[in-house]
Amino acid sequence: MTARRRLPNRRPHIMIEFDHAGFSYTAGIGFFDDACQQPAEIFLTTNKQGSLVDINARDAAIAASLLLQHGCELETLRRALTRNGDGSASGPLAHALDLLQQRSSVEDAG
Repeated sequence: MTARRRLPNRRPHIMIEFDHAGFSYTAGIGFFDDACQQPAEIFLTTNKQGSLVDINARDAAIAASLLLQHGCELETLRRALTRNGDGSASGPLAHALDLLQQRSSVEDAG
């Protein structure tokens, strides 16, 4: 296992809001770099604070953050998460990571 990469004290952060399976989510993503190319942490919450759905989303985001800080590539994590038959995200974390990937692809093309 690689050592945990320390997060900068101040780091860029973006917010993504989306709906998934009838719930509204907010994903906050912090980055290691100023160019917002290397995600370092993810915060994921719902509009139903304290619910099981919210707790599961927050816990999944914590686990994903630790993976990123230990060197797991975003694409590896994104592809490892559960998918529907059509390839779309089954869960909210995968949905948030897909949106982040789409955002990066648009910025790279522009």
